Amino acid sequence: MHGLISLPWWGYILVTLVLTQLTIYSVTIFLHRCQAHRALDLHPIPSHFFRFWLWLTTGMVTKAWTAIHRKHHAKVETAEDPHSPQIKGIKQVLLQGAELYKKEARNEITLERYGQGTPDDWLERNIYSRHSAAGIVLMLATNVILFGPIGLSMWAIQMAWIPFFAAGIINGVGHYMGYRNFESPDASRNISPIAFFIGGEELHNNHHTYATSAKFSVKWWEFDIGWLIIRLLQVLRLARPKRVPPKLNVSPGKMSVDIETLKALLTNRFQVMARYSTQVILPVLREEKRRAGEAGYVVFRRLKTLLIRDVSLVDTSSKQHLTLALEKYENLSVVYQYRLKLQNIWARSCATQKELVDALQEWCRQAEGTGIASLRKFVNHLKEYVTQHPAI
Repeated sequence: MHGLISLPWWGYILVTLVLTQLTIYSVTIFLHRCQAHRALDLHPIPSHFFRFWLWLTTGMVTKAWTAIHRKHHAKVETAEDPHSPQIKGIKQVLLQGAELYKKEARNEITLERYGQGTPDDWLERNIYSRHSAAGIVLMLATNVILFGPIGLSMWAIQMAWIPFFAAGIINGVGHYMGYRNFESPDASRNISPIAFFIGGEELHNNHHTYATSAKFSVKWWEFDIGWLIIRLLQVLRLARPKRVPPKLNVSPGKMSVDIETLKALLTNRFQVMARYSTQVILPVLREEKRRAGEAGYVVFRRLKTLLIRDVSLVDTSSKQHLTLALEKYENLSVVYQYRLKLQNIWARSCATQKELVDALQEWCRQAEGTGIASLRKFVNHLKEYVTQHPAI
């Protein structure tokens, strides 16, 4: 028995990869960036195509996926997070991510609280939601008719693609290992700077830092293929990105702390803190390590991470290790405390703009008075910050 289409062996592999990548694009562009985070608007043509394709290849309901993902962001790394490897363990999320999704999808409270604003037309109510398994069966029949018996294998790979790569790799590895550009208050990681195999979702730390951004890449050497597809759709007038990561801009020669400085700090706080880590904390750490020599090996082990990590992510044992190091090395203690003080400025949600500007001016004055060269240099750079959002 043969299908309607006959291909060489590599042709079946290529077609399978194209089909699975199309599913990934449907998840990252439609479900994730458009529905869950409202980072872009989609024209009805691609919007419905993505919905139809997801019905065929995953059986996932838009409202359920959106609600579960929004809850993940709202309750990240807590017991209420539907799929945090920090709570449930990497093995469970990696191997049983689809089961965790199905379990949460049965939680009506989650669906009602976090699933608002998703499609609720006739097709969604009567076809996609009510008969979510029918699309999968239709996809199986289509594959077998087109490609013959090997179509069954192609279908099996399609069905396993999202449960493994999205529910397993992104939700699991993306919160367990990789590199971090920003110290967001969660354990998110960038799996790879070249993000093309999982639609750009590999840049998970960037996404958690700027959750409402349609673009996941931040550094010049990072590549987000999902953003490339969005830009192509934009050229065709089929998509309109609403937000991208802000850019930290400077006005050379500006030497005063004013409302413009404050706005730049609040808008770009994660980038500012990343610069504080590289321009202040790490130089002081290197100098202290040089002075301590081999005798300080035990104290400085893991200290780099602890000095820049969000306090909420540091366990009790690590906090004790950090405390001992800060008690022993005064300059490290000073720059660490000034890092916390700077963060506390934007945490003052009830303060007026004038109060925040005054607090920032006082922070700069005190920081300059410490006599620590790298901290003084950072203050000079901070004064030059101005707000400017990039054009989309």
